[in-house]
Amino acid sequence: MFKKVLVAEDMDSINHAVADVLKELGILEVIHAQYCDKAWLLAKKALQDGEAFDLLICDLSFKLDHREEKLKSGQELIAALKQEDVSLKVIVNSIEDHPQTVKNLWETGNIDGYVCKDRNGLKELKEAIIRVDSGENYNSPAIENALKQSNLLILNDFEINIVKYLANGLTQDEIQEKLKNNNIKPSSKSAIEKRLKELREEFNANTNPHLIGIMKDLKLI
Repeated sequence: MFKKVLVAEDMDSINHAVADVLKELGILEVIHAQYCDKAWLLAKKALQDGEAFDLLICDLSFKLDHREEKLKSGQELIAALKQEDVSLKVIVNSIEDHPQTVKNLWETGNIDGYVCKDRNGLKELKEAIIRVDSGENYNSPAIENALKQSNLLILNDFEINIVKYLANGLTQDEIQEKLKNNNIKPSSKSAIEKRLKELREEFNANTNPHLIGIMKDLKLI
């Protein structure tokens, strides 16, 4: 079983509940961080001291306050820590259950488990820790069912990025350059124009701003 666990979570009540689950599993060395930057610093120092964490349990959303944070989300924290320590196991523990978010995280190769914070969340977290410790992956049943929907709309990196860049005010020429720099294909202007037209039709959007609004409402971007 894991010996040393880092919990990145900004809610005290959740921290206490997670601590109880870890204690039940006999994991006594548990460090809590309510900010992503603090979690990153703790993990980096532990790694440098030769006492790296075995497991990160991480939320995705952290409320902003007066502190200026470099890492503002669980996704950013996970990516940063996996760059430092590829052997670190990661379980996401979040209320976020949108299939696109889950799919994107799994496709990064950075996570080993995804648990939904719902009425069965603590039971599922315990199971996730046991499964991940044994070398398996884990998804909450609710997430597993959502990902199996036959009518599930999942967008690829190209589609997500062109709409994100458009939402950020970039021109199609600038979007083309961004895609090329990030090795996302296709990256031609004609491909961008064609896919935007197809997306407007798929989402019944009259204009690109309308498309952006719809995709934001659906949490696709």
